[in-house]
This record gives sequence, C-alpha cells and structure tokens, in this order.
Amino acid sequence: MGLFSFIKDAGAKIFGSSSANAATADQLQKELAGHGLPSDVKIDVSGDKVKVSGKAMTTEEAEKIILAIGNTAGVGSVESELIVNKEAPAAVFYTVVKGDTLWKIAEEHYGKGKGAKYTEIVKANTPPVKNPDLIQPGWVLRIPPLA
Repeated sequence: MGLFSFIKDAGAKIFGSSSANAATADQLQKELAGHGLPSDVKIDVSGDKVKVSGKAMTTEEAEKIILAIGNTAGVGSVESELIVNKEAPAAVFYTVVKGDTLWKIAEEHYGKGKGAKYTEIVKANTPPVKNPDLIQPGWVLRIPPLA
C-alpha cells in the first residue's frame, strides 16, 4: 500500500514508546487487538519506522491497521505491505491541525453544506475518535469516500 508519514509526538502513548522510538512490535500487536483489529499481521520496528505486512480483509481494515499503528507516540512512518482481499476505493488521509473540527473537515472533503457528514468520519476513525468534540492536532484521520 505504501509509505505513510505521521507526527511522532502525537498519538496514543503506549508503555515503552517515546518521542524517539515506537513501541515494540508486541506492544503494537496488543494495540491492534485492543482496537478490535487483526493482530496476526507481521510488525517490524526500527526506531520510529514501522513496517507492517500480512493480510487484511478489506481496504478499510488495512487503513485502520496503518492508522492504529501510526497514531501512537514515537511512530514517524508506517510502511505497509498489507495484501487486501477485497479492494475498495482508498480513503484520503488527513492530518488534524489546530482549530480543526470534524464539521470543518467534512465540509473541506465532502463539499460546502455537507458538514453533517462528519459522522462518516467518526465511524471511519473509531478509534482513535471516541468523542467527536475532542480531536487532537497531529492525529491522522481516514476520510472515506461518500457512498
């Protein structure tokens, strides 16, 4: 799928991670399992770079695996070699900046007057979005195409 960049200092803090280094592969596997994502993918960690390979059922699942790993402290990039069983149009990845709201992001990506579609963004990003009013600068979100 490619190489994805993240902000190392943003994201979930996992025991053993730091702003310089990502958590261990085992800890990242547990993070995936905690999000209800398949944890049988192979993860290799080298400093702030993480490589993930294996199989994902759908494009959405592969993107969520990449984001669950990338949105943790210490991860600067994720190289994905995931093989997807059921291809679908890829989502756009968007990095949250200070002052963003999900309504504003929805209008930027779906068009003026479609801010209420922010619920689609919330569904596509659970986790890390648990409360739509509390998104954090530096998070990378999936912006799924509208059906």
